[in-house]
Amino acid sequence: MTSSIPSDLPSAADVRAAAARLAGVAVRTPLLEPGLLNARLGGRLLVKAEPLQRTGSFKFRGAYNRVSLIPAADRDRGVVALSSGNHAQGVAAAAAMLGLSATVVMPADAPAIKRANTAALGARVVAYDRHCDDREAIAAGIAARTGATIVKPYDDPGIIAGQGTVGLEIAEQTAELGVRPDAVLVCCGGGGLVSGTALALADAAPGVPVWCVEPAAFDDTRRSLAAGERLGNPPEARSICDALLSPMPGHLTFALNRRLLAGGLAVDDDEVRHAMRTAFETLKLVVEPGGAVALAAVLSGRIEISGRTVVVVASGGNVDPETFADALAA
Repeated sequence: MTSSIPSDLPSAADVRAAAARLAGVAVRTPLLEPGLLNARLGGRLLVKAEPLQRTGSFKFRGAYNRVSLIPAADRDRGVVALSSGNHAQGVAAAAAMLGLSATVVMPADAPAIKRANTAALGARVVAYDRHCDDREAIAAGIAARTGATIVKPYDDPGIIAGQGTVGLEIAEQTAELGVRPDAVLVCCGGGGLVSGTALALADAAPGVPVWCVEPAAFDDTRRSLAAGERLGNPPEARSICDALLSPMPGHLTFALNRRLLAGGLAVDDDEVRHAMRTAFETLKLVVEPGGAVALAAVLSGRIEISGRTVVVVASGGNVDPETFADALAA
């Protein structure tokens, strides 16, 4: 059974307004081309390097845009966010830049580097058990007590519009190179980045196919697209891709993705480790597991690249040294 279309979906105009807010604040991350790797692939691979964004991931874009939209009268009560780490850091940084206090509800097993960076950026961290606790209830309780504005990780028009600036930049940068992508592959957890990117590209480069890529154990968007309705992930599912372990697609993100995406792809953890190592060896880029799934889809042959131009979004680089070393040794 399909649900009705939400009334508060963001538009391409919202993405362009977000780009204006982020101008001079967010980094226009480069579109990198691994020449030696392309020679082996027989096609042209372009990598959007979001590990070079503020706080080490694309999440700063949506967080800053959303926090900047909070009315002045509500700002002294601060914000509360739910995140495994990248959104947490984005919200903490945006709140500090805009003069708001921030509380972040984070899973206790989130990578230590993400917990430490979130606290260093000035946020109060509240830990929970991702397998037992209800993080939304925890955040709602904090908001009820303090009056803080909840900044959702993906299912929010302001978040989606901010993430969509990745798509705008891809359209601009590929045009500067004189190429039109045959496909754009985007990492997907709750769907904020891929829905925003697809929304922007549908306006700025209409007809370019956009694919979501997920960990094999958390392919809820891929399965939901095939089923025509939102489906969740089994509670026993596990993956090294900590940034992409959302329980199911968001209402807003799925409404956009079912309309805009060409389809979904999934990769396993070993393929992710190989992609992390390849990004380091060919681009000198540190990519976290969740940020490497789109690259993994190309390297593992999930999509054809021979004779084509494919853009992949490397969405973040916040990875513990132990996890990164494990990937390099795999």
